[in-house]
Amino acid sequence: MSVLQSLIADRWIGSREGAALASAIDGATIHHAHADEIDFAEALAFARRSGGKSLLALDFQQRAARLKALAAYVNERKEELYAISRHTGATRSDGWVDIEGGTGTLYAYASMGGNELPSGNVLHEGPPVVLGKKGQFAATHILVPRGGVAVHINAFNFPVWGLLEKFAPTFLAGMPCIAKPATATSYLTEALVRMMMGSGLLPAGSLQLVIGPTGDLLDRLESSDVVTFTGSADTALKLRRNENLLARSIPFNAEADSLNAAILGPDVTPDDEEFDLFAKEVAREMTVKAGQKCTAIRRAIVPRKHLDAMAARLRDRLAKVSVGDPAVEGVKMGALASKAQQADVGARLALLAKGNEIVFGAGDGFAPKGEGVAGGAFFAPTLVLCRDGTKNDAVHDVEAFGPVSTLMPYEDFDEALALAARGRGSLVATLVTQDPKVAAKAIPQMAAWHGRLLVLDRVAAAESTGHGSPLPMLKHGGPGRAGGGEELGGIRAVKHFLQRAAVQGSPTMLTAVTGEYVRGATLNEGDIHPFRKHFEELAVGDSLLTHRRTVSEADIVAFGGISGDFFYMHFDEIAAKESAFGQRIAHGYFVLSAAAGLFVSPAPGPVLANYGLDTLRFVKPVAIGDTIRARLTCKRKIDRNKKDAQGRGQGVVAWDVEVTNQAGEIVASYDILTLVAKLPTPT
Repeated sequence: MSVLQSLIADRWIGSREGAALASAIDGATIHHAHADEIDFAEALAFARRSGGKSLLALDFQQRAARLKALAAYVNERKEELYAISRHTGATRSDGWVDIEGGTGTLYAYASMGGNELPSGNVLHEGPPVVLGKKGQFAATHILVPRGGVAVHINAFNFPVWGLLEKFAPTFLAGMPCIAKPATATSYLTEALVRMMMGSGLLPAGSLQLVIGPTGDLLDRLESSDVVTFTGSADTALKLRRNENLLARSIPFNAEADSLNAAILGPDVTPDDEEFDLFAKEVAREMTVKAGQKCTAIRRAIVPRKHLDAMAARLRDRLAKVSVGDPAVEGVKMGALASKAQQADVGARLALLAKGNEIVFGAGDGFAPKGEGVAGGAFFAPTLVLCRDGTKNDAVHDVEAFGPVSTLMPYEDFDEALALAARGRGSLVATLVTQDPKVAAKAIPQMAAWHGRLLVLDRVAAAESTGHGSPLPMLKHGGPGRAGGGEELGGIRAVKHFLQRAAVQGSPTMLTAVTGEYVRGATLNEGDIHPFRKHFEELAVGDSLLTHRRTVSEADIVAFGGISGDFFYMHFDEIAAKESAFGQRIAHGYFVLSAAAGLFVSPAPGPVLANYGLDTLRFVKPVAIGDTIRARLTCKRKIDRNKKDAQGRGQGVVAWDVEVTNQAGEIVASYDILTLVAKLPTPT
């Protein structure tokens, strides 16, 4: 039995035995938390001094690359974590959600960071807004690292994913973090952090680990810091009330357990595939992680006429679930995380059972498989039946955080939506229906009370990730009881750890600040065509003003023949005269093609490929006889530190393109995205 240690100021501390931590399988003590006090002043000082400095020595792109490498490193060693995860009561599939779900989140944020974030540490959140009549005074928004520390307080149910889903966007944002896992399963988190530190990929101070209580940590935080919490609503409220957090307006993000609902649509009958899909989803959410998921279905709401049929369908499914030691072949559901959790679920089930029926539970032959399981924290999958959810407050207020769900009926669909809302806010809700009209009515109403919504039918079922699976690219969080917070959701999560500011000034100054060309800024016009410059040689603001081209009727006819676009505005003189334009006009895509012909440098060179257009707008029509020209300007450079198949380094360059007519009016505006080669590496 080892004493778990905290990682503080780049050293592992803790030698005196503290609280005993038991295996959820047989109740045997496997570790002790440490009893040594932690100097949180030192931890915070180290995070600010070393962690912040070392993280900001890297840019967004470099930190994204580190996340990708870290994900690969942990994945290669995942079996070490699976072996430990068993003691938390997790089956192999439960562990997959936690462990590989965690590394998958690292991979996802590495990809999003590489694709969406710049090469510096300033994120431009445009577009700029012109404030002056002559275009010489403008404004925009930027996001910058906060300069503080993120404190992440996690729940016991996901010791790996819980840390990594918060760590990934924090690290990407350049913010050091102090992670405090729930003590009951902290032995798995400690193993993960030791593995992460062994990778050599994390700068000193970027991650610290607290085993045990947080002491005066929250009292020492400053306004630039952030606190995130996952756990019970009661604990969230207690932490949120911390005087220092309130006095310093320190952001506090809570993701709390909630009474998530699943509704069976009024159109679904027991003969429909969707009826089985509903039963499968409810049973799965009851048994995965032994129901210890903040997203698990706690309330299953079905038409009254199908109540008994659904109860029977769920009973049949639950009866087939084999419970016991995950090491035993055939076991599909493990234990709760601890004996304390077992007692808590039992007490809450007793409240739910008052005045209701137990459709399936411990009295239905519950006998966990395996040696020594009598001392474990096993709990029978339990389905409660409430025949009138409109008159029973407990089913909407009491959450048994385990394999427990309540089935209840509705008379009409409005009542179903009202019952779902009685949960006072949840992380997720599912609607199972075949009818698009049912979904169109329900989802806008449900969205006011639920953070994520799954509409499930037989079409989506084949690829559905399920009711209870938070995804890195989607918001995780919900209103009201669910904590009112927001995690994940793609790059939004990174922005939670950045500070937004509005910046006003001349276009040249805004370009300098953002690292991105703002129209009206000083241009760099030289003798070398911008397409002839390698990535390192290009500077934001490098620009080319092309020669002119007069658009003729022959151009329009030829382009129509090549493209097959014979829209009347281009070819019907009479109809065109009767239109708002009063004359025939050129194809918008001809204008783009003609502009490319004006600015492209055709010979082989550093520009390797054009892979897209952004922000395209056709501002004014181009008529026969109009003369156009284009201005091409290097707008943004992103060094993704990648090489092609030939080993050539390359970066991404966004080019601002303005196409104007003979009056100097913009007729088309867009960004071109290109891959640009770097200078050859000396041999």
